[in-house]
Amino acid sequence: MKILLATYWNIPHVGGVWTYMVQLKEKLESLGHEVDLLGYGEDNRIVHIVNENRIVEKEQLLPFIDSIVDEERFPDLFKNELVSFTEVQRYVYELAALYFGLEKYDLIHAQDVISCGCLKRVLPKHTALVATLHGSVAYEIRHQLERIHRASNSDIARAYFDHLEQVGAQSGDATIVANNWLKNVLTNEFSVSDEQITIHHYGYDIDHFLNRMKTKSDDIPQTDKKIILFAGRLIENKGVHYLLSALAQLKEIRHDWECWIVGEGDKMAGLRIQCDQLGLNDDVIFMKNRDDVPYLMSLADLFVLPSLLENQPLAVIEAQIAGVPVIVSDAGGLPEIVNHEVTGLVAAKGDVNAISSYMNQLLEDDGLRKTLGSNAREFALEYWDMDEAVRNVLGVYQNIINKKGDM
Repeated sequence: MKILLATYWNIPHVGGVWTYMVQLKEKLESLGHEVDLLGYGEDNRIVHIVNENRIVEKEQLLPFIDSIVDEERFPDLFKNELVSFTEVQRYVYELAALYFGLEKYDLIHAQDVISCGCLKRVLPKHTALVATLHGSVAYEIRHQLERIHRASNSDIARAYFDHLEQVGAQSGDATIVANNWLKNVLTNEFSVSDEQITIHHYGYDIDHFLNRMKTKSDDIPQTDKKIILFAGRLIENKGVHYLLSALAQLKEIRHDWECWIVGEGDKMAGLRIQCDQLGLNDDVIFMKNRDDVPYLMSLADLFVLPSLLENQPLAVIEAQIAGVPVIVSDAGGLPEIVNHEVTGLVAAKGDVNAISSYMNQLLEDDGLRKTLGSNAREFALEYWDMDEAVRNVLGVYQNIINKKGDM
């Protein structure tokens, strides 16, 4: 098959969607399929097919789009900047996809509701369209509107992105999600039918990760203390501010630990200020983005992810493969992959006291820490098997192509 893996987001980037696309591409190509990767790039300045280095510049398309999407014809769009920006971005994405040509693909596999909705509008009749949704865009926007980007016309933005969620989740011939949490969100709140959705959890290239764990890297802090690790984007949804508050409590009990925070994001400056205010400057190291996370996992004693909104995070998958016990929140799909007191510990989201207590418990009890880590690794080696995950995705592909052939 000739397959296009497509996303609305910027690629390449640090994060789970890009890793999913790259690993799926490599596995599909090893099985004889041809695979291209489509997405935005260069901070939304281009749309590109990454592996072919084919590019459409956004500026080239804006004059045409501005003649269609203007304030006089669509006044409601311009009452909220996020809505008007997204609407222009969608048109750019669709026109770029048309320019690249979609006729050569047997199947397009979108990675989010926005790209799926866009590609449906320009899809050749013979081409199958499948979506894998890595989270809820509508939920993320709601969270931003409530906590970050409060605006007088936030109701317009909420209705707009709720509509995109519903349309995008229904646009494919099939929609794949990783867990029951996201399926329930789509069916209960966005009127997506049970028949539309298939649940298949992710796979991961375990052998490659295990090999990278053995590759030592430079610029590693030297310490004889136990290491608490966080890896992820430094954004509101990841709840790192709760981790810092919990660390301040932990410091009142014990001093045999050090926390490494790996990642970057718009909350970096605020988190550094919080760290200073809590007196944690000697205990917390901000390590920015790094490409040696597998090796850092090999050094960690425990991993903490106190997210407020989460689907099936790559960082937890990697911690489990590395045999590191995890402390996570009960947000989204996390409780479906972390069995409380078996493969890790699960706290209510935002519960600083519980996070601090669990960190203290794992630092205090070497036996418990090793048992949870061992259990997590045993679970991971079976559950995140890449071959099985790709077989599941190919099963969805073939089922859809067979149905289209019968029409």
